Amino acid sequence: MKVSFDGILSHIGNTPLVQLTNVINATFNLYAKLEGMNPGGSLKDRPALEIIRHGIETGQISQDTVVVEATSGNMGIALAQICRRLGLRFICVIDGKITNQNLRILKAYGAELEIVTKPEPVTGELLQARIDRAREIAGSLSNSFWVNQYCNLYNALAHQRTMEEICAGLKGCVDYVFCAASTCGTLRGCVEYLRKNRMRKVKVCAVDAVGSVIFGGAKGKRMIPGHGAGVEPGLHESGLADRCVSVADLECIIGCRLLLSKEALLVGGTSGATLMAIQKIKDEIPAGSNCVLIFPDRGERYLDTVFCDEWVEEHFGSALRRFDLQNVPLENERRFAAI
Repeated sequence: MKVSFDGILSHIGNTPLVQLTNVINATFNLYAKLEGMNPGGSLKDRPALEIIRHGIETGQISQDTVVVEATSGNMGIALAQICRRLGLRFICVIDGKITNQNLRILKAYGAELEIVTKPEPVTGELLQARIDRAREIAGSLSNSFWVNQYCNLYNALAHQRTMEEICAGLKGCVDYVFCAASTCGTLRGCVEYLRKNRMRKVKVCAVDAVGSVIFGGAKGKRMIPGHGAGVEPGLHESGLADRCVSVADLECIIGCRLLLSKEALLVGGTSGATLMAIQKIKDEIPAGSNCVLIFPDRGERYLDTVFCDEWVEEHFGSALRRFDLQNVPLENERRFAAI
C-alpha cells in the first residue's frame, strides 16, 4: 500500500510554544506547548499518525484493513480523521461516558462506533472493558489492525518529536517539563528523547489524577477525560518521571478557568491539571528556569463539562460555591488540596 501523508496530515506537529506571563506570579519562565493546534485538535494526532504510518510501512495495514481502537476521546478523533484521509475503515470502541461533542465528531469523520456499557468484572473499569472489546473485534476480522495505544511503543516514539520541538523552540535551554499521564505515551516519549540526547538536567514532572493508579495511587472516581487511568498502562515504566504531582478534578477545572481568564487560552481539562501541578511546586523551582507545560487539547470539547457552570455545580456542589470560577485568584490554590 503506497500512501502519501500529504494534505492535512502533513501539518501534524510543529505546534506553537507560547510564553505565559499572567497566570502565575513566579521568578521562572513559563511556556505552553499548544498541542490543540494539531489538525485533529489534540496531541493524539502525533501517535495516531505514527502508528498508522508504521502499520502501512510494515505491511500490517493495506487498503482493505479495518483499523480498530478503544477510545472515547482524542485518540479516536485523531484516528478517525487519519483513516478518513487515507480511505481506511475505522471501528472505534467507546463507552457511555463519551461526551456528546466527541460522539458527533467521530460520526462526522465516518467512524463506526461500538458502545461498551458494562465495566470489566475483575477491574470494574470501563476502560478495560473497551480494550477487551477492541481486542475481540480485531481478532474476529480477517484483516484488522488493532492500534492498542496503551501498549504500542509507537505512541511513545511519536512524542520524541514533541520533546525535540520543545528543545528547538528554547534553543536547548529547558529545565522542567510537565505533562499529564494517561497512556504514558507523552511522558515516555519525552523522557526517552532526553535520555537519548543526554539531557539529564531536564526534570520531567508527570501530572496524574487523584484516583489514578498509574503511580501506585488508590483507585477513585475521576471526571476529567485523559487525566490518569484506572489500569496501569503497558507503556508505563518505573522511574520515567523525576516527580509525580497529583491534581484533583476540581483543581483541573480551576486551572482551565485561570488560563482562560489570565491568558485567554481555552484549553482542556488536562491542561488545567498541568498548570495546577506547577503551581503546587512553584516555590521549589529556581529563578530563571525555563518550564514547559504540555497542553494536550483545546477547550471546545469541554464546553459541556469543564466550562459549564451547571455541570460543575452538579458534580462538585458546595466545594464549587467557595470559588468564583470566572476569575479565581491564585491565592486560593493552597486550599484546593483539602477539598
